[in-house]
Amino acid sequence: MHCNAGSFIYMTGRPVQPPTPAEITNMLRAVIDPELGDNIVDLGMATGVTVTTDGLVTVGIKLTIKGCPLRAQIKNDIESRVTTHPGVTKVKIEWGEMNADERTAVMTRARWNAKENAPATQIPLNTRILAIASGKGGVGKSSVTVNLAAAIATQGNTVGVLDADIWGFSIPRMLGMSDRLEAKLVDGSEKPRIIPNERVVGKGLLKVVSTGMLVEDESTALMWRGLMLTKAVEQFLKDVHWGDLDYLLIDMPPGTGDVQMGLARMLPRTDLIIVTTPAVSAQKVAIRAADMARRSFLRVAGVIENMSTFTCEHGTSYPLFGEGGGQTLATEIGAELLGQIPIERAVAHGGDNGQPVAIDGSSLAAEAFRNIAKKIISQTVPVAEMAGCSARLLESVAVALGAKPTK
Repeated sequence: MHCNAGSFIYMTGRPVQPPTPAEITNMLRAVIDPELGDNIVDLGMATGVTVTTDGLVTVGIKLTIKGCPLRAQIKNDIESRVTTHPGVTKVKIEWGEMNADERTAVMTRARWNAKENAPATQIPLNTRILAIASGKGGVGKSSVTVNLAAAIATQGNTVGVLDADIWGFSIPRMLGMSDRLEAKLVDGSEKPRIIPNERVVGKGLLKVVSTGMLVEDESTALMWRGLMLTKAVEQFLKDVHWGDLDYLLIDMPPGTGDVQMGLARMLPRTDLIIVTTPAVSAQKVAIRAADMARRSFLRVAGVIENMSTFTCEHGTSYPLFGEGGGQTLATEIGAELLGQIPIERAVAHGGDNGQPVAIDGSSLAAEAFRNIAKKIISQTVPVAEMAGCSARLLESVAVALGAKPTK
């Protein structure tokens, strides 16, 4: 880990060199304009990078329209990506506005992308991707995934759930979805695509894909090596017809292996949410997931402490697994503690019966999941609010390509 000491940065006692402008520019390629479908470097929005010897990074950004609602999201994405480098002490953004010629160039590139470049995955570019990760098994990561997905969906969102824990799949049972996955031709595709299984939740919709929906029954063991695991996740991203998605939650396998590295390569705009328990031992293991994110230049969106306390029928709370692990981890990696989930029988019961407690439960755990979901939703800029910005250019691109204007 690193810390600031005056104007120098140290890691394990040695000074860390600031990044080069080229390194920062490469990091900025992970910042995507979700309407134009490209990164801010290739779109010409990033106009320059300077780095001082004490680690101050200044990034010039030109927006398509002054006062663009995307400004806050772009700012957060830039800061989140750039500060993953241990040699960065501060990030400063100098804002500007494109002139008419620059806006024309952006529209031309967007038109070319739309016509010539199919996306590398079937995940829409305006989908917020959250990988639910942990350093070790047994911390309730899958339970957190299904309850957050359900809580976000109940607010009227379409939420994809990808069970990337290929060996240890548990999502189908936890969501009460046992149907086998099927494939068919869709939208003029040249080959059949896998169709996610769907479940209506409140005002929203869950779209779910898991290897548990491919095997004969949930007791079947998948004896696959690492390369096959990565290929399976890649297929779930490229060969599944996800359709419109507001969010995609990915239940990651524990640890920092092939699947995690493959996901970082295929979906560099992924945010990580790290799940831990209050125990110091779990917190120390979970920090490895944060280190993996830093090395892969992924943003850590926050920490969730699961199994925080148990409250008996008399109202007395007992910290069965210790105290403070979640906050300590969040502080150490510089992320937000999104919430603490108490130990409740209702959570396990809901998982066993395919009815996540976050859907209509009235317990403290159910409320904690809903509060975390609200935080996640509040951090996401709705596409509808981008109409005064690059969405106008996208409309022009659609018309130029012969598509019908959106309403």
